[in-house]
Amino acid sequence: MSSPADGYFKKDENWPLESARLREILLGCDLEEDLKWAKPCYTHDGKNIAIIQGMKDFLALMFFKGAMMDDPANILVPPGPNSNSGRQIRFTSVDEVSGCENSIKSYIAAAIKIEQAGLKVEKSSEIDLPAELLSRLEQDSALKAAFEALTPGRQRGYGLYIGGAKQSATRMARIDKYRPKILEGKGIHDR
Repeated sequence: MSSPADGYFKKDENWPLESARLREILLGCDLEEDLKWAKPCYTHDGKNIAIIQGMKDFLALMFFKGAMMDDPANILVPPGPNSNSGRQIRFTSVDEVSGCENSIKSYIAAAIKIEQAGLKVEKSSEIDLPAELLSRLEQDSALKAAFEALTPGRQRGYGLYIGGAKQSATRMARIDKYRPKILEGKGIHDR
């Protein structure tokens, strides 16, 4: 049977054996395979459960609501420092994938139960904004009104990007650069 993800696996040059083995395990877990975000995504009753992510240094199986899952094997890691919900299992060899087969199956079953229960990951309403942005918002009422009208996710995106600069001058330059987008009501990645 053909899958929309077949092309991904045929073109996978970095982790072909590992991703093929992982695919085999996942397809044995009562999941449907699709291609979302240009990656093999595994769903159950139309709900996203996990996605294969081929990175430069590792192959990851990312669980969309991994933060809600128990981790008895202590193998789940956040994909990045600002990740609220997703958690990954990372692999660097086909032997690692095969060695984790029982854990993968167990974690998939747990992820399906979380979806079936309709559980949602609680997102923090706290948004840490850099001092330079807070100061600019107090000085510029139009910018403040536009920023407050943004969704929390867009506000957080700007806060992370601006606050990620090491120097205050760079943070100020980023505020100046993105002021027009904020005034348009757009997020940092919106076109």
